[in-house]
Amino acid sequence: MLFRSDDAEYEREIERVAERFRPLVRRCKELGRALRIGTNHGSLSDRILNRYGDTPGGMVESALEFLDVCEDEGHFDVVFSMKASNPQVAIHAYRLLASRLAQRGPGSGYPFHLGVTEAGPPPAGLIKSVAGIATLLNEGIGDTIRFSLTADPVEEAKAGRQLLENLGLRERKGLDLIACPSCGRAEVDVIEVATSAQRALEAANLPVQVAVMGCVVNGPGEAREADIGIAAGRGRGHLFIKGQVVRVVPEGEMVEALLDEVRKLVDEGLEARLAHAEANAAEIAEAERLQLIEIQGDANRSEERRAAVAEVAQGE
Repeated sequence: MLFRSDDAEYEREIERVAERFRPLVRRCKELGRALRIGTNHGSLSDRILNRYGDTPGGMVESALEFLDVCEDEGHFDVVFSMKASNPQVAIHAYRLLASRLAQRGPGSGYPFHLGVTEAGPPPAGLIKSVAGIATLLNEGIGDTIRFSLTADPVEEAKAGRQLLENLGLRERKGLDLIACPSCGRAEVDVIEVATSAQRALEAANLPVQVAVMGCVVNGPGEAREADIGIAAGRGRGHLFIKGQVVRVVPEGEMVEALLDEVRKLVDEGLEARLAHAEANAAEIAEAERLQLIEIQGDANRSEERRAAVAEVAQGE
């Protein structure tokens, strides 16, 4: 149950807040400065809490009260931020604010600064931030973003860049590494190879999508959308471009060969590198693929794993 103050007293409090806020608005307008209206879920005023509760609706009402003052003063250079450490609260607040602004009619399309505030250290902070920010961006809500992590600000910026690149909202300027989670067919330590490849490729700062796959049985096909990748065979690595195997190298040279081929791909282009494919690379890969299938059989213990997954899903 929400406690409601007297309407007259509520209006008087709004006016008192507005009068304290007006000098700042006028100064911003005079200087040609933008003003951010940021409502924090954790510090709503008693007045808002008494009438609307600790809710996204209360956050939006608070923000709109300040917007009324800005518009009354003729200052429209405003950006909004709905700050909450709970992704669901942030999502609902931004959605509601977008809806309420749309109801005000043309001229109310103010920009939104997105973020899940005080998200905490990675990896939990990253997960919460992506859950909130990506959901809204995919709905067409948001103009700027910030990852609010308990981490080096450089890591915040990297996370934001990677999110925008993966959503297709920014041209790729860095590495996008795809790697399988490893399974019974893996012929190498996928985690070690993927980590080594990531370090080397990030140091080279090459804007490519790279796949590191544990086996040649499924790797090239499953990762054929990647620009380039490598899959493990029996003591060898199979380099592939857009799913086509172009080169076979010793297992110990997988990362070095991958980095070399990535640089050539960036310098020469896709068609040129496909044209330089080793004549028998695809045949070797296919022969090893069939050999591994024959040797390993059901290496992933499919029936056993399906039964285990079903048991977990049913809560037994």
